Amino acid sequence: MNIVAEDVHLGSGMLTVMVKDSIDIQGFKTRSGSRSLEDSAVAENHADVVARVLANDCKITAKTNLHELAFGITGINHTFGTPLNPKYPALIPGGSSSGSAAAVAAQLADFTLGTDTGGSIRMPAACCGVYGLKPTFGRVSRNGVHPETSSLDCVGPFANSVEMIETAMQIIDPSFSALNAIEQTPKLAWLDVDADVSIISCIEKFLSQRNLDIGHEHVASFTDAFHAGMQIINYENWQAYAALTKTGLIGADVQGRLLKAAETTQEQVQQAEQIKKIFTQEIDALLEQYDALILPTLPQLAPKVVDAENTVAFLNLTALVRPFNVSGHPAISIPLETEQGFPVGLQIVAKRNADEQLCAIAKFVVKAAQ
Repeated sequence: MNIVAEDVHLGSGMLTVMVKDSIDIQGFKTRSGSRSLEDSAVAENHADVVARVLANDCKITAKTNLHELAFGITGINHTFGTPLNPKYPALIPGGSSSGSAAAVAAQLADFTLGTDTGGSIRMPAACCGVYGLKPTFGRVSRNGVHPETSSLDCVGPFANSVEMIETAMQIIDPSFSALNAIEQTPKLAWLDVDADVSIISCIEKFLSQRNLDIGHEHVASFTDAFHAGMQIINYENWQAYAALTKTGLIGADVQGRLLKAAETTQEQVQQAEQIKKIFTQEIDALLEQYDALILPTLPQLAPKVVDAENTVAFLNLTALVRPFNVSGHPAISIPLETEQGFPVGLQIVAKRNADEQLCAIAKFVVKAAQ
């Protein structure tokens, strides 16, 4: 199924875990889905999240495949194979944490770890029909995660329930303490964003079955925040991987994106940082009025693998997730499905460092009509 990048046998606990191959496991190479790193030295130490997994009654069974260098959104990887989307085999698994999402969808692990710099947990979660959480930026340690430096990237879990997402967070983030069930209906705001009618209709039908208090809001800087996120990730990935572009070992799509990223200027990054401040203030202000914000995870249905070779052509798929990497707010994707059987994600966003409340709200929304 091309989900697994490498078999691992560590720990002897009850919970089984798989880890994205951009996260260090001691004694194993961290290839990040790229032939350019195949001859790299084995990791000398566990990443902090791996050490915590092993210290908390878990066993790690595999490293999972990904979009090369975690710099792509389709999950397509011609070197190590594209992970099959277990529930929707014709569709992309989403990237970059494709293998981690697919492993949970295939029930190969109780939870998996991925990374999210511009939607790379939430997007594959939506494509594969599972839950995926991007924690608050800085909430979970990135020590031992590649690239080493990022102002946007977050480590987070995939699972088949919010409850297992909470369990995973308690393991990888010692400060996380799951909340009891919410007794009062949370006050939610639907963000006015562009998305296909089929996506909106699916979510509206789901929400109509629940007695929820939902307002409607518009965020003026939302699209600007998406573009700002692109500028920042381009600049930072070029700093991290410029040397690898000279090896001739990077796949054509990622090589092209990296060379294009080299054109990003300091001035553009400074402008992006200004937009980051404005957008973060707008979201913070809304979250003083509401318990959480809701919107689609993806603006359109996931494309078929055969149609998605050109990553650049599908970058708009991250239009609704990337802005929250810029602001740093925690966001979770809840799996839904259209009447025609296509995967849809409902994204919920909460205050920064209110990851526990976000999970509690997600549980409330999921169970409200059960």
